Amino acid sequence: MAIEAVGESSAHESDALKAGIVNGNERSSTKSNADVENDESDDEKDEEGVVGGAEHQGAVKKKKKRKPRKKKAAAVNGKVQSSPPRVLLSSLFSDNQYPEGEVVEYRNENSYRTTNEEKRHLDRMNSDFLTDYRHGAEVHRQVRQWAQKSIKPGQTLTEIAESIEDGVRALTGHQGLEEGDNLKGGMGFPTGLSLNHCAAHYTPNAGNKTVLQKEDVMKVDFGVHVNGRIVDSAWTMTFDPVYDNLLAAVRDGTNTGVKEAGIDVRMSDIGAAIQEAMESYEVEIGGHAIPVKCIRNLNGHDIVRYSIHGGKSVPIVKGGDQTKMEEGETFAIETFGSTGKGYVRDDMETSHYARKADAPNVALRVSSARTLLNSITKNFGTLPFCRRYLDRLGHEKYLLGLNNLVSSGIVEAYPPLCDVKGSYTAQFEHTILLRPTVKEVISRGDDY
Repeated sequence: MAIEAVGESSAHESDALKAGIVNGNERSSTKSNADVENDESDDEKDEEGVVGGAEHQGAVKKKKKRKPRKKKAAAVNGKVQSSPPRVLLSSLFSDNQYPEGEVVEYRNENSYRTTNEEKRHLDRMNSDFLTDYRHGAEVHRQVRQWAQKSIKPGQTLTEIAESIEDGVRALTGHQGLEEGDNLKGGMGFPTGLSLNHCAAHYTPNAGNKTVLQKEDVMKVDFGVHVNGRIVDSAWTMTFDPVYDNLLAAVRDGTNTGVKEAGIDVRMSDIGAAIQEAMESYEVEIGGHAIPVKCIRNLNGHDIVRYSIHGGKSVPIVKGGDQTKMEEGETFAIETFGSTGKGYVRDDMETSHYARKADAPNVALRVSSARTLLNSITKNFGTLPFCRRYLDRLGHEKYLLGLNNLVSSGIVEAYPPLCDVKGSYTAQFEHTILLRPTVKEVISRGDDY
């Protein structure tokens, strides 16, 4: 999720709904589900047989029938994920041992942490925390890798968003229709499908007929949570190679941020490294070479339980923020690049909302607002939601009540964030855990 930087425009906590380069001083390893394909050999032996009878003296060759190839699927303990993904993930990992992310040892003055017995003991005490995060990360990987193969121009944004969300709910085992079920697991925040100059916070509302086009640049940003542990990760999809350098620039920026992040690292140092990496690229569009700019008022952020933004921001440009990352924290490292001004503003119809954790206790005079707040609290808590989620719960004619909750300071509205029209924006994002012994890029996959 992106957060809009404070100072250049009004601050917005983002649920923008969000890969790895490791230098020679770092050791990394990645474990993930392998795609398994059982192929029958093309070199099958021919069987020869002689047909009896005086009139049939020639030898007749018979070939074995080739078995149909099985579709590729993630296989675990002999079980496979379906396509689209609908198999409960815990049934594929009956021992609750989910794949770890990319593990990177700390460097320099923190290198002792890898073998320090006290830090190893603290790490072992976080077993439930790690299980929840690895569970959510594997759900994210399986759903997104299916989405990357299935999303095509001609589909509506509503169709794309709902297919991703259906997959997340099926794999976590929480449909979110019963009161409180969504707080146990499921969508960590709505599926963002921001197109072209729109960088973040866009998901279709009811009745939206927008169709994905071949020339579009679409940021796909969604979250998965298990017991409030939110995995926030995003990538950008294009169908025209003209945008390849834009995506390469932003992917490099995110990988650089992931590489630089660590315990006791200053936010300003991370931002400076990201900007240097991303802004070394340019993209040629329509015969014009355009420099890629960091979107300076969008940031990464820390993540706390049931809240997509805990209070710390990770800038993507150089600045003076001396705040340090600390042991045990979780961060979403996300970067945004643009061919426009590199600055976003609120635009278009709002779809994303979240109840504030520190909301004031005010008297609500609109009865529909009281009813809606009760539903939001029981179904989402402080997790972000969108209008489609309220529709799904059966709410009708709720906009008056919702707007009243926003104006009362109880619910925060997150409008789409857009650069100038005609520009193109891209995003990549990963969630990292600053464990006592190592840094774990929990959302890393073979895709990014």
